Amino acid sequence: MTADMPRPRPPHLVREETRHGRVVWYVRVGQGPRTRMHEAYDTKEFWRDYRLAVEGKPVKQTGPVAGTVSWLIAKYLSTGDWSDLAAATRKQRHTVYRIVEQAVGNEAIKHLDHANLLEARDRRRDKPHAANNFIKAMRGLFQWAVAANHVKIDPTIGIKLLVGSNDDVGFHAWTEEEVARFEAKWPTGSRQRLAFDLLLYTGLRRGDAVRLGRPHVRNGEFTIRTEKTGMVVIAPIMPALAASIAAAPTGELTFIATERGRPFTKESFGTWFGKACRAAKCPGSAHGLRKAGARRVAEDGASEAQLNALFGWTDGSRESAVYTRTASRAKLAREARRIPAPIDPVRDANLKAQ
Repeated sequence: MTADMPRPRPPHLVREETRHGRVVWYVRVGQGPRTRMHEAYDTKEFWRDYRLAVEGKPVKQTGPVAGTVSWLIAKYLSTGDWSDLAAATRKQRHTVYRIVEQAVGNEAIKHLDHANLLEARDRRRDKPHAANNFIKAMRGLFQWAVAANHVKIDPTIGIKLLVGSNDDVGFHAWTEEEVARFEAKWPTGSRQRLAFDLLLYTGLRRGDAVRLGRPHVRNGEFTIRTEKTGMVVIAPIMPALAASIAAAPTGELTFIATERGRPFTKESFGTWFGKACRAAKCPGSAHGLRKAGARRVAEDGASEAQLNALFGWTDGSRESAVYTRTASRAKLAREARRIPAPIDPVRDANLKAQ
């Protein structure tokens, strides 16, 4: 992390190593007080503070101590790599970084080695998705840190994600019986039904569904850039959804709104919609409706490219391939049931004899 000291050493500059193995720098003129250097060694900021200290002027710390975990995180959060992430991803990872800083923010970066990160993942094993979010956040941090030459090795390499209870099938996709049950509980004109119809007939994720409103609609189509992938989705407003929008109370800028007409956050919407599902005795979720919508479209014969366009998946998406393949298998199975059994004279003669 720290370059070797040049020879001869600049006057009044003192190098020390903490009990945690972190190198720190001080300036001390004669027998005067020691002034701690906070910037990374051999940067222009470091030598600026060195000159101030030698001249007896105050040196102000403008951020975390160089070489610490908090310093590395602060550096990462100021980069294009960070800002290029989706807003939802940044919010989720920011929560992880705050927890890490509270625990080991003042420690040297090397404290976050492979063994410590593996142990941190396993402490969260009872909540595998939280454990995986932690590893993903740390992986993003250290992949950038390696590229930026702040560390030599990514300590997350070789740390596998945990398997969640529903990872084999993902979110529960609503069945047609569950769809009918929700519709019976929440009729057209209710806010709950509007949210349901919007999720089912647009296929949007909840983070995009809560943003969709009249400003996104033109000539019977809506256009929205998705929060997660940045893909632009352009799709028609289906007649069932148009009827629901016309009958239900909406917000000024968003179709789905609180009782006061204000937009939901995706988190508060998830909580509210979950209550509506439980009231209808449906085990589904907002994302499960997205899956149900994709299943319906695939069964109607949509291609992978069409599914990608409708649901904001990237070209070559695994999700669209799964839906089209499943729909094709179901179609083949239904057709197979209609095929008469082949003629077998021996079998038929035996059956007649019986």
